[in-house]
Amino acid sequence: MKKVITRFAPSPTGTLHIGGVRTALFNYVFSKQNNGLFLIRIEDTDKERSKKEYEKNILDSLISIGLKPDKDPINQSNRTDIYKAAAQKIFDSGNAYYCNCSINRLDELRNEQQAKGIKPGYDGKCRNLNLTNNGNCVLRLKTPQNGELIMRDYVRGEIRFDNKELDDLIILRSDGTPTYHLCNVVDDYEQEVTTVIRGEDHISNTPRQIHIQNALGYPSLEYAHLPLVLGPDKKRLSKRHAATSLAEYRQEGYLDDAILNTLARLGWSKGDNEVFTLEDLIRDFDINEIQKAGAVFDKSKLDYLNVQHLAKLSTDDFKKTIQPFLIDADIDINSHPQPDKLINAMRTSGNTLLEIALSMNPYFKNIEKYDEKAIGKFIKDKNILIDLIKIIEKQEIWDEESLDIMLQDFQSSKNLNIPQVNQPIRIALTGSTRSPSLGLTMSLFSKNKVLSRINDLLKFI
Repeated sequence: MKKVITRFAPSPTGTLHIGGVRTALFNYVFSKQNNGLFLIRIEDTDKERSKKEYEKNILDSLISIGLKPDKDPINQSNRTDIYKAAAQKIFDSGNAYYCNCSINRLDELRNEQQAKGIKPGYDGKCRNLNLTNNGNCVLRLKTPQNGELIMRDYVRGEIRFDNKELDDLIILRSDGTPTYHLCNVVDDYEQEVTTVIRGEDHISNTPRQIHIQNALGYPSLEYAHLPLVLGPDKKRLSKRHAATSLAEYRQEGYLDDAILNTLARLGWSKGDNEVFTLEDLIRDFDINEIQKAGAVFDKSKLDYLNVQHLAKLSTDDFKKTIQPFLIDADIDINSHPQPDKLINAMRTSGNTLLEIALSMNPYFKNIEKYDEKAIGKFIKDKNILIDLIKIIEKQEIWDEESLDIMLQDFQSSKNLNIPQVNQPIRIALTGSTRSPSLGLTMSLFSKNKVLSRINDLLKFI
């Protein structure tokens, strides 16, 4: 049985898109399930838009997120001679012909076809003229004019294409450069790819590429066309919906495991199990279970899964992982007298590492801005804060349990509800009403700092 080989073939015209990560992920997982190889091909024949910095971003990002290729990537820009040799082979076999139709003629043909409601396509004028290349000719594939092409797709089952619907596509431009379809087919053969897993927007390309394979005598491939990643409005995911590059999500503080987990769930599910790692995916993924319908990218689902994966980190791993975000926030966690206690108290204070890092600001810096809405809602009587200062000044034991008891006793003695007591202190300490349990929050500050913060709030109001 032939070894399974998959490939991810990005164009380096921008940073790695999360839709591309999903495609690479499914290719990687399928190859690993079958003890095969996962390869990368850089489709960089667009000289104007392709950039080396984008190529580096794509390769570095894939490797760092765990999708490392099993061989060194290849670049199409280095392989022009191979493509030209393949084109010559097709021509020599009688399966291609030179065409000297001018751009003006092709434009007029297209306009006429559109006016008549006919699908635009080349009409085969030069197909049987046996032209030689005079330096201004393109080379066109002789696409079969009758019958149909039947393709088996893991996701969509049997797909049929009527050959009459396909025109004679160009495989070499007039300047001798190869076109996308030829490069794609030749590289899949040269890389010994067995299974092509890509977005459904490539379905219409597949019959054209199969005809090129047949003209070259190449073996047939397996296909799986994935549903597109959509925004909430069911249109293709773009920057108007959310960040689209992998780098942006990492900068926001999403874990790689959470990103891969979320992307894997776009078009595939495994019962009720929602949280899994790359290793789990390799064990459980079934390419036949991928859905056909477009997969909606839900940021709230990413938030949820990120929280689940953050919770699985040990304290030491969490500290290492959040460290870059603390540095960016100008926070030295080890300058706190109880760094591990603070970390464990705050690690659920946000959905992302960035949110959690920023939520630690009040424990290291003075309050720059209070939530005035919260002040208006919870501080109706500043005498409560004044009375609390007196109670706190007398408090001798400064730990979470003792502080909780102190607050409960004060609440009972004054016949107040919990928010009337706790929320004003939270606002004083953190600037908002969001913090861990109040006894724990207070214990993370010194007694003098708590008193100082309450006095600062009183001056503000």
